[in-house]
Parts: sequence; C-alpha cells; structure tokens
Amino acid sequence: MRPRPARIERLPEQYFVGLLGRVAAAAAEAGPPLVDLGRGNPELGPPAHVVEALVESARRPDVHGYAPIRGLARTREAIARRYRDVYGVELDPDREIAVLPGTKTGIVELSLVLADEGETVRLPDPYYPDYPSGPAFAGAGLETFPLDPDAGWAPHLDDVDAAAALYLNYPSNPCAVCAPDGVFAAAVRWAERTGGAIVHDAAYIDLVYDGRAPASFLATPGAKDAGVEMWSMSKTYGMAGWRIGFVVGNAEIVERINVLNDHERVGIFEPMQRATIAALEGPQESVAERVATYERRRDLLAGALAAPIVCEGTFFVWLSLPEGLTAERLLEEHRVAVAPGEGFGPSGAGWARISLAVADDVLALGVERLAEAFAGVLA
Repeated sequence: MRPRPARIERLPEQYFVGLLGRVAAAAAEAGPPLVDLGRGNPELGPPAHVVEALVESARRPDVHGYAPIRGLARTREAIARRYRDVYGVELDPDREIAVLPGTKTGIVELSLVLADEGETVRLPDPYYPDYPSGPAFAGAGLETFPLDPDAGWAPHLDDVDAAAALYLNYPSNPCAVCAPDGVFAAAVRWAERTGGAIVHDAAYIDLVYDGRAPASFLATPGAKDAGVEMWSMSKTYGMAGWRIGFVVGNAEIVERINVLNDHERVGIFEPMQRATIAALEGPQESVAERVATYERRRDLLAGALAAPIVCEGTFFVWLSLPEGLTAERLLEEHRVAVAPGEGFGPSGAGWARISLAVADDVLALGVERLAEAFAGVLA
C-alpha cells in the first residue's frame, strides 16, 4: 500500500474521538456509574410534529430518488423566512443559502473554498476542536488570535493580521458567551482591511439566556460583503444527528460551497428536508422550552459550585478549574467526565467545558460530584 496522502497525514487527532475513548475506558473500570458531562450530545430531541413530518414523508413512494442537489426551494425559503423574522436579516434563497449535511461539513468545506494551499486561516483561541481540520485539508496554515477573558472573551480584531479566512463563533463553544458589543462590526472592518472572509459559526444562536435575544453576524452592516454564517438544525430544534445545516450570506462564498457540493454529493434525503421545513414553519414553543430547560440546569450548576462559571448561551458551561483539580482527576477520582480545556486551544489550559445536554438526574449526580471535588480543593 502506498503511503497515506499528505492531506490525511496533516489532520490532527479528532478531539472528541479521543475524549470518548478515554471516557469509555474509565466507565468500564470498577466503581460507581460514571457521569459523562463532556460531550455536547443533546438528549432533548425534536418536537413530535417534526418526527411525524419525517415519517409521513418517508412513506411516500415518490421521495426515494435523489433530491435536488442544492436542496428543495422550500427548504431554502423557510431558512430565509427565519432569518428575516427572527434575526432581522434578508437573504435571497436562491443565491445566499447553501444546504449542507450538517454544519460540521461546512466547517471543513469553507476552508477548502476560501484558502489556497499555503495561505492562512485564523481561528479564535479558544476554538471548537474541529476547526483545525479545514485548514489541514486545504493545506493552509493555521494561526490563532486570542479571545480576551477580561473583555467577555472578545477578540481584538483591529490587531489581527490578514488571512484568507477568519473564524468566529458566538454564542461560543467552548466559552459559552454571546458576542460582546462591537465584535461583529470589528469583524467587518477586518474583512474590509484585509480582503479576507469572515466565517461565523452560529450553531447556538438561539440558545441564549437571561433575556438575551439571538444575534446574527449578518445583521451587522456590511456583513454580507464580508462573509458567511453557518446555522444548524441541531441545537435549536434538537435535531443533532439528523445532519442538516446551512451556510448563508455572501453570494460568492455560498456559490463556491454549492459548486463543491455539486461534485461531492447528490442532495439531502427529501424527508429530512420536509422535517426541516416542518420545524421551521411549525409551532416554535419548543425552542423557548429548550432554552428554559438549559437555563434552569445552568442555574443548578452555578448554585452548587464554590467557583464562578461562564454561561450566557449554548448548552455548555466554561469553568476555570481551581488549583489542584484537573479534568483527569475529576474522571479518575470523582467519576465525572468533563471536556478538558486544553483540547480547545492553547489558552484552554486550566479550564473545562461542562455539558448541560444531559438528563436532569444525570446532571444532578454530576453536579453533586463536582461540588464535592471543588469543595475538597478549595477548603
């Protein structure tokens, strides 16, 4: 067998594959049942009418061929209406919306269509661990720019050098903050100054707390000239694993994604799109209920720990671990798994990401163990 192609060798270890392996190994050891708060895998599924739409559509005899390569027109129109009605953004459904099998696909594909080999892609630090995969596939260089915890985890983009593309993510995974004032406007200025493109990952846009309203990067003046936003059905509607998401905004970048997908795949299963339409056009009470559930769980965790937490949005909590307490120690001594901050970039050292996307009884047990662990080192 010939050696692996360089693009495969360039890939970093997939963070969550490694994390899940360590957690599974610990769970198999003798001791009390392990509580896994390390993975963002929502246990709250979609509302019943969405599942029913999938089932009813799948029973039709005329849906089992290839769907339109670029998605059903009604799917794109439903996304355009959501962006207009909820986020205050006008989108052309034919030119400014690409339909993808999940936004994790978009994370990689956007680097492929924005950066040539040898160019640079800039990522925030901390960052979502799958972001480096895109530059690796593209043969692009990767450089980070810091998020400032003293400024609400905002970057200082006026000081960031040029690149082919710059990624942002608010509400932030892992930092669990909403976009600080002025960040999106600074991103537009960066794009105007450098000619690079902004990629904003808005997977958690609707999961915001304490009376905050969802905020789209594309609502910023000039944003559609500067870049695109990724949006997903996974978090807003509990459709994680259904694999359907969108890249929206700048028409040229959307067309590049569409051209790539013209060659890579033949559409998304039509019943999946019918269910997506049902979610977007149907009753929206489940979204507010989902937000309220995660906010209640956040408050439970915050009230139990003898340390401040960060959580303005997402279904994660970003937590600075006290001296003497590590993610490994929590796993080995307290039988509770968290996502070590080191996996989210250099500045994640000493931090941990905790998931609220678990059943209430599981979270309650995890919170009890975390409180004991914190009390033990803070006493």
